[in-house]
Amino acid sequence: MITKIIKDSLRENLKGLGINVLTDQISLERPANRDHGDWSSNIALVTAKDAGRQARGLAEEIVNSLTTNLPDGITEVTAAGPGFINFRVSAELSYGIVLEVLEKKSRYGSSKRGSGKQVNVEFVSANPTGPLHAGHARGACYGDAIANLLQYVGFSVHREFYMNDRGLQMKAFGRSLEARKNNESLPEDGYGGEYVIEWAKEMPAGLALEEIITWGCEFAKNDQQDTLSELGIYFDTWFSEKSMIDNGEIDRVLANLAEKGMAYEKDGATWLSSVEFGDDKDRVLIKSDGEYTYLTPDVAYHRNKFERSDWLINVWGADHHGYIARMKAAMQALGYDSDALTVQVTQLVKLLRAGEEVKLSKRQGDIIELRSIIEEIGADATRFMYLLQSVDSKQTFDLELAASQGMDNPVYYVQMAYARLCSIERNANEHGFDFEILPIDQLSVLGHQREMEIIRGLEILPEAIDLAARELAPHKIVTWVRDFANSVHGFHHDCYVIGDGISEELTNARLNLVVASRQGLKVGLDLLGVSAPNKM
Repeated sequence: MITKIIKDSLRENLKGLGINVLTDQISLERPANRDHGDWSSNIALVTAKDAGRQARGLAEEIVNSLTTNLPDGITEVTAAGPGFINFRVSAELSYGIVLEVLEKKSRYGSSKRGSGKQVNVEFVSANPTGPLHAGHARGACYGDAIANLLQYVGFSVHREFYMNDRGLQMKAFGRSLEARKNNESLPEDGYGGEYVIEWAKEMPAGLALEEIITWGCEFAKNDQQDTLSELGIYFDTWFSEKSMIDNGEIDRVLANLAEKGMAYEKDGATWLSSVEFGDDKDRVLIKSDGEYTYLTPDVAYHRNKFERSDWLINVWGADHHGYIARMKAAMQALGYDSDALTVQVTQLVKLLRAGEEVKLSKRQGDIIELRSIIEEIGADATRFMYLLQSVDSKQTFDLELAASQGMDNPVYYVQMAYARLCSIERNANEHGFDFEILPIDQLSVLGHQREMEIIRGLEILPEAIDLAARELAPHKIVTWVRDFANSVHGFHHDCYVIGDGISEELTNARLNLVVASRQGLKVGLDLLGVSAPNKM
């Protein structure tokens, strides 16, 4: 890989100058002005102060050292600005990228960085008291996408859904079903959604309240599974909170905390000594009336996950932000590394229809179901639109735009690029050109600016995947597929694969580029869980 060659060369030359850095600590980026080169590094700016040198002078030292023995495939190294180092890559090395994609196909950009480390990704985890709504969509799409990314770079990923299937909300849900079944008024804390009326019609008559709760929980779970399956999201485990009551797991965790001196009695309640581990105050585990707090089963659940996994990733909603410190404190109290618990908080998404915001409220019944969104804009658009931006930023998107069949619709724009590549390939086959991987010297006829843009896009895909996986940031893959689709559309407009004045040699070379582009774009779409249609 070109970037690895450059990074390794920089590391070795820095070492020769008495500066030790790891290859992974060296960042590369594309210069905004292509006249400056193909790649640029700010490593001299980053290391100069600690090395006691001026950044520009250090950059020139590195350039002089590299120039005396240029790495294979690097044609020029220059210093620029306050201390940037620019690299120009040979065309032959760029053509090798095309062959690498054609060889690796659906595994292009994959790695073994995770070394099989067990990762538990818990996401969605909606209460089993109703259908999934639009508020659950961002976490669902995000959680599944980071699971895809982590698998692609060598982690062993377990997808998990936590069901809060006990407590006051389940009793309120059960009484709501019971009231609707008997045509009675809803209880004060009941669920008023239309779905409760419909579900109650499906419920057998004559059930006791506990039986109603059990039936309703299972019905809600099945409904949620059906909706998620429409997005291509499936879980390895649907974990029941109630199961930890039944098997005594919560009591064992409480006893364990007491044995470690991490839980104490005060004012008739049981408290967690969470201040010792960075929380702003100690937290109640068992209230004075003997009821568990919301935290207690969560502590037991996270210990259960740690017993099965090396790294826990939780995808939580914006209202859980203040909950992170106490959960990390609880894990430290139990003897686990709190850094092995990563919590990703998703910010709210505002949905618009005809310029008006769509309001959500499950308890009052004014909801827009996730299933309805999928029916309106399609599964691909649902996933793509919810992944457009970093989950730590608030987002607004228009349902009408997402449903449109036009190039201003981001997912349509990207999928059209893939369909165009497939169309070019079909057309070439119909004209008697059968795809065959060419030797690198026969790709040398590629040199048009549009062609080189595509090759550069393919070249940076592995870096984009690695960065997105490290930062748990699938929106970086969305950025890549959108940029790459732009290059594909430009190529489609300016570079004919077959036609008057196009030699057989150029057709075959461009066909190699087309197939490699199709394979690379599909890798990106697969990671996002978005389909790659052959025709639009």
